[in-house]
Amino acid sequence: MATLLEQLRGITTVVSDTGDINSIIQYKPTDSTTNPSLIAAAAEMPAYASVVDDVLMKAREAAGPSASDKDVAALAFKSLAVAFGIKILQIIPGRVSTEVDARISYDRDKSIETARDIISQYEKAGISRERVLIKLASTWEGIKAAEILEREGIHCNMTLLFGMHQAVACAEAKVTLISPFVGRILDWYKKDTGKDYAGADDPGVQSVTKIYNYFKKFGYKTQVMGASFRNIGEIIELAGCDLLTIAPKLLSELDSKQEKLERKLDPAKAAAMNIDRIPMDQAAFEKAHAEDRMAHDKLKEGIEGFSKALEDLEKLLAKRLSEISEKQPVGAR
Repeated sequence: MATLLEQLRGITTVVSDTGDINSIIQYKPTDSTTNPSLIAAAAEMPAYASVVDDVLMKAREAAGPSASDKDVAALAFKSLAVAFGIKILQIIPGRVSTEVDARISYDRDKSIETARDIISQYEKAGISRERVLIKLASTWEGIKAAEILEREGIHCNMTLLFGMHQAVACAEAKVTLISPFVGRILDWYKKDTGKDYAGADDPGVQSVTKIYNYFKKFGYKTQVMGASFRNIGEIIELAGCDLLTIAPKLLSELDSKQEKLERKLDPAKAAAMNIDRIPMDQAAFEKAHAEDRMAHDKLKEGIEGFSKALEDLEKLLAKRLSEISEKQPVGAR
């Protein structure tokens, strides 16, 4: 019998959730996603020291000799995710997701400017924008930024998505992809209720199932990619979802088990369901977000977490730049 991973690939696009290129080579996903935490973790691996150093040297040259290590590091981190993305795209057949700075999640115009810059870097490296997804936080401002970017042919992956209101707003904005966070939803409910959940009772699984059925019922082209899994039980319950982005540890577990995988999500079944359409504008979005404690808490926490990861990455790059500078001959500095 085929492994769970092999069966899953037959009904769902499998995406790797890592910055570790060796893991991507091992599991051969179609697409790959990264985020600030994953890039920071990969940047500390000795295997990728040359990638980091190359980005730092280019940033030093662009910033000029008078720029501080801190300023150069701030410039370099913007290019580092793209550098990893270019490496990943040499391995996978599909797309890579690269994230906009989480610290500008509530600034529509800066998000648009940063997304355009990321795409420009990829295109200068000879990579078509069709192979890149820009990741934006699912704030109202982020969703409106994505709506404008999509009209320019810049495809977006809306991340830090926890509530139905966020999903509906993304679909109405005609974004390419959304990434509802299954595991983080589970985390919140476990903490809030003191209960444990498994299988179809998992609140994260229920959230993605509801979003998937809604999108298929009303014929939205926006794809659903379940993300942030805590166990393979969640993945099994979402078999048939458009895409699932899975960490290497869980990919390994799926690849080690041989049992029948049942398709749980099906567009034909969803189309036949009795589902009410949800009206969505900014006022409705803000009202729903204020009333949904889980989505409110997890979006805030996620933005703060990714922002902290970026700050840590900037410190790491500044330290690495200092070490490189110390090793250079005096005349070369």
